[in-house]
Amino acid sequence: MLHPAGYRSEATAVALAHEYRSVWRQCLLTLLAIALMFALATSHASAASEDENYRVVNDLAVYLGVLPAAIVRRHPKEHPEASMHDGAPGGAHQYHIVVAIFDALSGARIEYAGVAATVSGLGNVGTKTIELQPMTIAETVTYGNFVTLLGTDRYDIRLQISIPDREHPVHVGFEYQHTR
Repeated sequence: MLHPAGYRSEATAVALAHEYRSVWRQCLLTLLAIALMFALATSHASAASEDENYRVVNDLAVYLGVLPAAIVRRHPKEHPEASMHDGAPGGAHQYHIVVAIFDALSGARIEYAGVAATVSGLGNVGTKTIELQPMTIAETVTYGNFVTLLGTDRYDIRLQISIPDREHPVHVGFEYQHTR
């Protein structure tokens, strides 16, 4: 027969094992989300074909990604991404827009741009313009911010990209089919 302290030790061990598995699952989900962001952000401009998340306009190659904000909310508080853009907002309809910009001719990453995104639903309903802030992750710069996307809809995402050595901003449009 076990001593009552043995029951506490066994219960503690079971609780710790359950907590360890939960933390491990959380780490795997976080790593998967980061890998997805890196795959989007570090793709070389010449390696992609023209598709719904990639455009070449005025010698700029632009990649667009839209991820659930919940991915960022899962980061531990000490993780650098947990506090980007003043932290991920709560709620079921929050998403993170990520944009990577390259010089289409040289493949060089554009790291000093001003980027704004105008997001509107079908028929320009609910138009909102947000500043996409620079983010440095793994020594690469992308631009992003959070946006609310309600319901299943087709969204128009229009980017205005201002680069210091260019006289006029570059306008790039994407259509994003959002499904919950």
